[in-house]
Parts: sequence; structure tokens; C-alpha cells
Amino acid sequence: MRSIKNKYLFFLLRIMKDIFNPIKYKISSDLHSNNLGEYYFLFYEKNLENQKGGQKSIIYDNDGIPINPTYIDVIDKPFVYFPITIGQVGLAVFHTYLQLKYDHDKQRFLKFVNWFRDHAEITEKLGARWLTNVSLPQYHNPGPWQSAFTQSRAISILLRGYQLTGNKDLAILSEKALIPFTVPVSEGGVTSLTHWGPFYEEYTAKSATLVLNGMIFSLCGLYDFIRVFPGHKLARKLYDDGIETLINSLNEFDMGYWSKYNLCSASWYPHVDPATVTYQHLHIAQLTMLYQLTGNENFRNYAEKFKRQLSFVNLIRMYCVKLVALKKLGRL
Repeated sequence: MRSIKNKYLFFLLRIMKDIFNPIKYKISSDLHSNNLGEYYFLFYEKNLENQKGGQKSIIYDNDGIPINPTYIDVIDKPFVYFPITIGQVGLAVFHTYLQLKYDHDKQRFLKFVNWFRDHAEITEKLGARWLTNVSLPQYHNPGPWQSAFTQSRAISILLRGYQLTGNKDLAILSEKALIPFTVPVSEGGVTSLTHWGPFYEEYTAKSATLVLNGMIFSLCGLYDFIRVFPGHKLARKLYDDGIETLINSLNEFDMGYWSKYNLCSASWYPHVDPATVTYQHLHIAQLTMLYQLTGNENFRNYAEKFKRQLSFVNLIRMYCVKLVALKKLGRL
């Protein structure tokens, strides 16, 4: 078991990296074309380290598929296939192919396409899902668990594979990946029904967890589907409903001086869980992208507001609250 001393050292190192070298993503210049090129945010292979919070770097299997180290509060297994990361690395490989146009990189990317094809769990009720077989101690979910973020990554990878190869089975599979968005979390889907509207969950649990960045990334996969199949009514409804939910709930993610990572009202969860510096930057980039995508001023206003909040004083205020949150979660 990892010691308490290691936990404090681990989070100290994370804070230092967060402050002095936060991850920042550039936004693609093409957000609308029917041909899926760059993803909405530019992932590059050279910049890919473990971003899930493990103490070690990701490792790769014989097909070049990444395997994540688990988070510090997971004690039952050291590494796991994490579909969200697999999708991100796959998109980074796709960006390499777009830049260099080498067949070798195309074949590397198609291994990611094949991974999502081969690891889909398909049922009539729930369509296609990709489960993550690890516990979520912070959300009291022993695993395995489904995720809207995972569904989105799968759609984005499969549709790029479809356009590269012309294999219609990949398009059919990506369409089945829409179905979990229509099903509540309690029934095996990925949607929490809130008074703001349907919220697409990155981390599914008995209580709604409502992670902001995961919701926005989920919308990216839905919009990829619309770009390839503009007349698809279900994909359009899921996307439009999700955008409306986001607009309605954005104010709840604003602490006045910083943004919240998520909204979770469960008694065992912190009352407020602030975003880290890296996630503050991510929220700014995501909301800026959504403004460019939709033209909705709400997204631009909050992106600019969160950007103005980036100050040393606010950072200290945030980490004081974050420390309380981490202690309640048992991570410190």
C-alpha cells in the first residue's frame, strides 16, 4: 500500500508541476468541416505524459496502446487500460499522421481504431460501451464504469478510422456509441438528469458527479458525429441538449475567483472541489472553443472570466480549499 508520506510528496510534486508547467492545449483552426482532420484540441505525441495522476509514466503494449498507472488512491492494481487516455493518445498519433502523411503513422493510428472496435461491449439496450475496469474511490464506484467521455473518444477515433478506410462497420459502431447518452447512469448509461438538463458524465456513480471538462469533451465526440452525418437526428438532439445544459449550469461552476472541477452534492464528497491550475487553463480553452463552435456569448464570457481569475492570490485561495477537499476524499 502506498504510504501517507508518499501521498503528500505526490501531491506536492503535482502542485509544483501544475503551477510552473500547466498543460495548455491549442485549439484547432478547423472545427466544422465534414472531413475530420485535427481534433478540437491539438494533442501532440511529444507532449504526452501520464495525465491521470499516477506516480509513474504510461507504458505501452505491443500494439502501441497506452496503459495508465492508476491514481494514488487505487490500491488493487498498478496499471489499467484507460479508454479516455487511449483515445487521446490515438488522436495524437492521428495528428502525427496529418502532419507527416507517413503510412507507418496511419497504420499506428488504425491500431487505436481496432482497439475500440475490438473492446466494445455491445447490447441491444445500451448500444456500444467501453468500460474502464478500475475502481473510483473518490466517487464510491468499485468499477468497472462507463463514461460519456469514453464514448466521445471512441466516436472520434472510430469516425476518423471510417473516413480513412471507408469501413462502414466503424460508422455503424460509432452510431451505437450514441445510445448510452440516451440512458440514465442508474440504468447503465452515461447521462445524469439534472434541473439544467441532461449532463453527460465523465465519471458515473450513484450520485451525479458532473465534471465540467468531461461534459465538454463529451460534446466534442457528439459534434464529430454530426460533422460526418449532418442529418442524424439523435446525434443533433444529444448535442443541442448538452449545449443547453452547459449554458444553464455554467454559473454553478464559478467560485467567483476560480472555477470548480465538478458539482457533486453527495454527503461524502467535498462541498466545493476547485479545479487545479491545469484544469482552469483547460476550462478556458474548452469554453473558448465552444464559443468558436457555437457563437454563443456565454461561453466567451466565462472563458474570459476564468482567464481573469488566474492570479497568484486566487491560486493560493484555491489550493487552501483544494487541501480541504483532498482530505475529505482521503487523498491526503
